Amino acid sequence: MLTTKMIQKRTTLLLLAIAALAGCGDSSRDDRAARTAVPVEVAVIERGSIRAIRTFSGALEASASFAISPKVAGRIERVLVDIGDSVQLGAVVAEMDAAEFEQELAQAEADLLVEQANLVEASSALEIAERALARTTTLSQRGVASDAELDEAKSLLLARASSVEVYKARVNRTQAAVESAKIRLDYTKVKALWSGDSSARLVAERYIDEGQTVAANTPLLRIVDVKLLSGVFFVTEKDYPNLSIGQTVDIYTDAYSSKKFQGRIARIAPVFQENSRQARVEIEVPNAANELKPGMFIRANVEVARVDDALIIPAVSILTRDDEQGIFLVDPATSRVAWRPVVIGIREGDRVQVTGDFSTGQVVTLGQHLIDDESQVTIVSNNSAEAATSIE
Repeated sequence: MLTTKMIQKRTTLLLLAIAALAGCGDSSRDDRAARTAVPVEVAVIERGSIRAIRTFSGALEASASFAISPKVAGRIERVLVDIGDSVQLGAVVAEMDAAEFEQELAQAEADLLVEQANLVEASSALEIAERALARTTTLSQRGVASDAELDEAKSLLLARASSVEVYKARVNRTQAAVESAKIRLDYTKVKALWSGDSSARLVAERYIDEGQTVAANTPLLRIVDVKLLSGVFFVTEKDYPNLSIGQTVDIYTDAYSSKKFQGRIARIAPVFQENSRQARVEIEVPNAANELKPGMFIRANVEVARVDDALIIPAVSILTRDDEQGIFLVDPATSRVAWRPVVIGIREGDRVQVTGDFSTGQVVTLGQHLIDDESQVTIVSNNSAEAATSIE
């Protein structure tokens, strides 16, 4: 798009050219040559590095996002956090009605006491049976007790020993029931638990209110990690070979239009989606200041090519004549121009890498449509000099 300044420059050059042509009639040949020189603007050919930047549109996603759900059914008594709140790892975020589970625990503990008492009784009976067997064995050795009495004592001892084992098992079972009841009671305090390095995350969404009755595994809250975001964009087959894991990416958003964020390519899908014929690319974006938010649109600039020692000219200096792209070089000794074909390489903004039969000099950037090979020109402005002056 032509700016007002460029239009003014072109108008001025055109008027100068018309004035030069109009004044040719009655002058000498040398004067006519001087007056017919076409006014042009030029820029110095640069040598340096140039990059090819591809811009992809995408969006930010939380690197970790999950729903917190209760493991038991019940009525929600309190929700302790809301949208935007920070949640520490292991913190209680909601409390459920615990009366039923407290009663279940009390019942299990009472059953345990009964079974423990039964075990004590069975253990006492076993000790009595052991002493009875010892006495019967002694009497049997003296010939006082019969073999039947000895067998009965042994049988009683085995029965008492079996009873002890049964009560031990029942005690273990009721102890497990107590632990289970404690766990279910603890489930009424819904906690934020996750794996990973971050000790705190944020509440992104809240799905329930106090007083609601929910089933087990019903989502209550959505928790996200925003300290490290994931930027997602999609690429076509043309750009796919130029991307690799670890590449640096410059990221821009409308929310912070003048600020550049940096990330790196973390994952590249090994397949293309059938419906769009594009591959998914994910970038890791550090977000320590918590400025970026999941869901924001982004523009991701990726350097796909680079040349460190390139000939660089302004893109506006390139013309196409007779199906050939080229430029006009200015000979400072004769103030004439020479047409030079060029091969275009990397483009970066309004700068272009070219190769051709030249290495230094000045190239016409404005007024080249009014000239041909060997045309006489007069330089009215040097863009490179103006740029250097403006920088200083």
